Amino acid sequence: MTFARRLRAAAMTGALALVAGAGASAQQPRLGVIDFPTSATGDAQREFVTGVLYLHSFEYEKAADAFRRSQALAPRFALAYWGEAMTYTHPVWNEQDTAAARAALRRLAPTRAARLALAPNARERGYLEAVEALYGDGSKPARDTAYSAAMELQAAAYPADREAQLFYALSLLGLNQGERDVPTYMRAGAIADEIFAANPQHPGAAHYVIHAFDDPVHAPLGLRAARAYSTIAPDAAHAQHMTTHIFLALGMWDETVHANEVATVAMRDTSAHRTRDACGHYGEWLQYGYLQQGRPSAASKLLDECRAQAAADGLWGRGSVALMRAVQIVETRSKDSAAIRLRVDTAGLYPFALDLIDYGTGYAAVARGDLATARSALQSMHGRAHVVREGFRGYAEIMERELLAMVQLSSGQRDVAVRTLRRGVAIEDSLPVDFGPPNDVKPPRELLGEMLTQIGQPDLAVPELEHQLARTPRRSLTLLALAQAAAAAGQTGKADAARRELARVWHGAEPSVASTLTAGSARE
Repeated sequence: MTFARRLRAAAMTGALALVAGAGASAQQPRLGVIDFPTSATGDAQREFVTGVLYLHSFEYEKAADAFRRSQALAPRFALAYWGEAMTYTHPVWNEQDTAAARAALRRLAPTRAARLALAPNARERGYLEAVEALYGDGSKPARDTAYSAAMELQAAAYPADREAQLFYALSLLGLNQGERDVPTYMRAGAIADEIFAANPQHPGAAHYVIHAFDDPVHAPLGLRAARAYSTIAPDAAHAQHMTTHIFLALGMWDETVHANEVATVAMRDTSAHRTRDACGHYGEWLQYGYLQQGRPSAASKLLDECRAQAAADGLWGRGSVALMRAVQIVETRSKDSAAIRLRVDTAGLYPFALDLIDYGTGYAAVARGDLATARSALQSMHGRAHVVREGFRGYAEIMERELLAMVQLSSGQRDVAVRTLRRGVAIEDSLPVDFGPPNDVKPPRELLGEMLTQIGQPDLAVPELEHQLARTPRRSLTLLALAQAAAAAGQTGKADAARRELARVWHGAEPSVASTLTAGSARE
């Protein structure tokens, strides 16, 4: 029987390859629907497909558990070991646990040749050959490239195998070691979108469409997948959050908040009696969404919850506190607040988290005129300039330049401050567009626009702020700054349009925030 016929047979019977969806049993996790027939049968095949479904939604630990259950049921089923090995590489995040993956493969057989010999047909052998390339010899970039080339061959050899097409698309997303390479991302997105059109319940297709298009320019191409993914895989917390990669890129704050509220609850630690997981990626995005909505009290409550959880969560929890504290200070333009007074345990924190602490402290200090504290924070940041920041060096330099420019402006050095900040803008322009909240907390072009308005050059501020809105659509502080700059420059139409858009963003804002818009309109 040809592979294409096997696909049709599996789709008809459903016994081998369907997991989740409307017909799933109460015990089956709702993760989407895929066709992935293999040489395995019965429970071993069902556990294998469950693992692949979890794998497509980046629920890696649950995927590995499912693959190991499949191995226990069919110890010589090679693809079950392939699947577990695949859980140890995270292409979009540029993470790879090579030792764990090699150990999983060795449990199948001690050598590459012995493992390949256990594949019962050419198609399954192709998957094994690809994963052997992924975890073979050489540097990670070289192995990632070899793996992608192997998956390209697999996809070409089996054009009816949607899993081969999608794992090839995912390999493309990881080729640039976690950084966005737009042409390659577009290739991956086109592959995933074609599969999504053919199977609108495929979690991997929807997921990879979103990852390929989650920047402000291409985000509209991912909106259909974003609206669908959370319902395709409701039992995958990552699927709930992932939709917001598109929503945030389009400034859809209500949708961003709702999805991350669901995700933080889905990730809660019931053993610790948490109602939601306030720290981590989902909590950080939720806080940012609250602040864009004009709900600082909700954001502050989330920060307090994260701080309370951080003691148990360790370094990553305290890293979240550092980031969320800085975001709370900047987005609320705080001079003195609970966030400023919040103390973070810095023991063992990675350098960029320390930068965030200093930046938040310095930003608030400048706002209240305490330049001594601001300079101290700036000196602390500068002292880490030589330290590797795991991919955040550019953003750390931007924040340092922003803080320096704010100190310079407060010291009366207007022209010097603008030059300092323009260098920060140039650095950000050289970096890939963020796929989430700004890594530098305060976009330098937004700060430049505010500064130019402050020194009496609002006509120069307006284009800078318009440029920023193209990079961060419907960001509330940018809209507010644009309304003020345009009004000061006599560009009434632009001021009114920015104010109307901000009013829509802040439709549910807390009274103290909403009054900012009213007061600004009255002053103008």
